[in-house]
Amino acid sequence: MHGSPHAPLDYLVIGGGPAGLQTGQLLQAAGHRYRILESGDAPGTFFRTFPRHRKLISINKVHNGTDDPELNLRMDWNSLLSPDPRLLFTRYSARYFPHADDLLRYLADFAEHHGLDIAYGTRAARIARDTEGGGFRVTDQHGAEHRAERLVMATGLTLPHIPAIPGIELAEDYAETSVAPEDFTDQRVLILGKGNSGLETADNLVETAAVIHVAGPGSVRLAWNSHYVGHLRAVNNNFLDTYQLKSQNALLDGQVLGVEKDGDGRYRVRFSFSRADETVKELRYDRVITCTGFRFDPSPFAPECRPELVINDRFAALTSAYESVNVPGLYFAGTLMQQRDFKKSTGGFIHGFRYAVRALSRILGERHHGEPWPHRTLEPEPEALADAVVARVNRTSALWQQFGVLGDVLTVPESGEPCRYLEEMPVDYAHESPVAERGGYFTVTLEYGPDHDKVDPFDITVRRTAQNAADEAVDAAYLHPVIRHHRAGRLLGTHHMAENLENEWDHPEAHRAPLVRFFAGQLGRRTADAGR
Repeated sequence: MHGSPHAPLDYLVIGGGPAGLQTGQLLQAAGHRYRILESGDAPGTFFRTFPRHRKLISINKVHNGTDDPELNLRMDWNSLLSPDPRLLFTRYSARYFPHADDLLRYLADFAEHHGLDIAYGTRAARIARDTEGGGFRVTDQHGAEHRAERLVMATGLTLPHIPAIPGIELAEDYAETSVAPEDFTDQRVLILGKGNSGLETADNLVETAAVIHVAGPGSVRLAWNSHYVGHLRAVNNNFLDTYQLKSQNALLDGQVLGVEKDGDGRYRVRFSFSRADETVKELRYDRVITCTGFRFDPSPFAPECRPELVINDRFAALTSAYESVNVPGLYFAGTLMQQRDFKKSTGGFIHGFRYAVRALSRILGERHHGEPWPHRTLEPEPEALADAVVARVNRTSALWQQFGVLGDVLTVPESGEPCRYLEEMPVDYAHESPVAERGGYFTVTLEYGPDHDKVDPFDITVRRTAQNAADEAVDAAYLHPVIRHHRAGRLLGTHHMAENLENEWDHPEAHRAPLVRFFAGQLGRRTADAGR
């Protein structure tokens, strides 16, 4: 363990899953005193159970036609960021949708390779303020105390999110129901929840169950349409075929009003149908399974440091710095970070939060250790700025994965000083950071169009922005770079680079030249404003 067992550490990290390991590796590399508390006897305890059918939906594309490690991370959704370029998940499986056990092996090797300070078999039973030092005091299940100036929660979503429905406690939970299809032979099954866990469960039963109904109040959202990878993935949507092609299965749109059991053990479910003027029917089933997601467990926190919860009490409310809005010094890492981009970007998944955790490590360095955000300098010339942006957007994996959430930042000097180029800063944080206090700045993000989820990408009758048509780029629905100029809380200008089939935004006329003109106009505006 780093330092004296009696002196507070700089950081305690609660949870030894992917986020906890990534946080620990970055804290260790920065020279901070830390320790990870993990309840299991190895990293990634959650993935020993989930997903129940053991197939990950995080893609693992090994063959990409390039040996550029940064570009390959765009297609590698399971690797953690590491200074050792060989420590990649793609070496553990060749499957596009890998087995969860392969991830467990990878996480164990990552922890061992980096020599991370992890206390296994150590569950945070109570989290309280440290009255001596003002930080935090964590008591584990054995009664031992762990102290730190700051706390990073990387536990993930560990408790089932159960909707408030009378009788719902009679149903089986996704975490505990059988995964053996033969256990459901000739049965009528109701699955509550239209997400990946619900449809994964339904798909597992199509060969044995007599009838499968999947129910929920909202419409099914397809990931290929919304671009949110947590919505229903194609690998889990075989059930939709069985519904639309009349195979005794169905999606039910509406609300479950109550669940009861008969004396023979069968279920009676009252259901209000949204599509039939709120018609209420009583439906009968042999099994009812809840697949309604997970939530954060706040129970270890003492009242004086209990974080405020949002989104049906499933997540802690976070600032732009991934800090609790009401508990200073309490930070969050991993899937808990998705509160900032809930169902919009990739903060809930390894390929998204690995970059957010790296951003958090830089925020901690900037806030608490006097370490400025890493940057390089550029001459304040339109051509130099355009070249830097074009080079970054054509290679970055962070902006690609955390679209619209993380961005590069270019500072605009007041007089003759070089520009500073800062990579991978949370955009919301940038507007509140020292960068914004020093004057004007540009943000560089990759984004889909504002109504991208309303466009059917397979409908050829839908108007699409012409390739390499810079003047129409603002209408692009597909992923493309967006550069914005800010100053003193005001948005001064926006430039959309034309979308491109191969995601190559480097055409001299279609991409670079319009960007140079944008920078020239905005820098000229700065000069004009300064002269007033």
